[in-house]
Amino acid sequence: MAGYIFYAYRQERTGGLHSAAYDRAVATEEVDRALIPRAQPAGRLSVALLLFASGLALIVGGGSLLVEAAIGIARHLGVSDTVIGLTIVAVGTSLPELVTSAMAAWRRQGDIALGNVLGSNIYNILFIGGLTGAIAPTTVPASIMAFDLWVLVTVSLLVLVFAFSGGRLSRKEGLVLVAAYVFYAAWTAGLF
Repeated sequence: MAGYIFYAYRQERTGGLHSAAYDRAVATEEVDRALIPRAQPAGRLSVALLLFASGLALIVGGGSLLVEAAIGIARHLGVSDTVIGLTIVAVGTSLPELVTSAMAAWRRQGDIALGNVLGSNIYNILFIGGLTGAIAPTTVPASIMAFDLWVLVTVSLLVLVFAFSGGRLSRKEGLVLVAAYVFYAAWTAGLF
């Protein structure tokens, strides 16, 4: 992860007028006007620290509630925790990226939309996966090794092919990806 961040930073330093971080900030600000920075910071540091701590507590608490609810759903429906993690929890944690990417795409800022999706996945795999393994080493279920990991690799290669064919992700290719996810979720849930 550190190597990727260093490379991305160096690439941005030698790039054009605006960095990817700047472009993402602009897209985020367009979603929520409250995120637009003021010329002069307003408010007190103590209030900002309190809000930061409160937001962090809500994120941790919300994450715990999401996991507990997902486990409850899995038990109620008689499906494995892996299925719930690969579908419901994955969708729930990806909704912020969906909103940001959809708003960027709507505003014809495709580089931000695709960069957000790819950057989020790189971060999740390298940093979140790495940190999770460093904190609590765990075995990867055989079903994930046999099927889901290969789906991840295949879809990543498919997106790579789509990106190189014409230098864009077309509406048709986007619909193929959405249909593939619907099929994957149904397959994972045991509907096929």
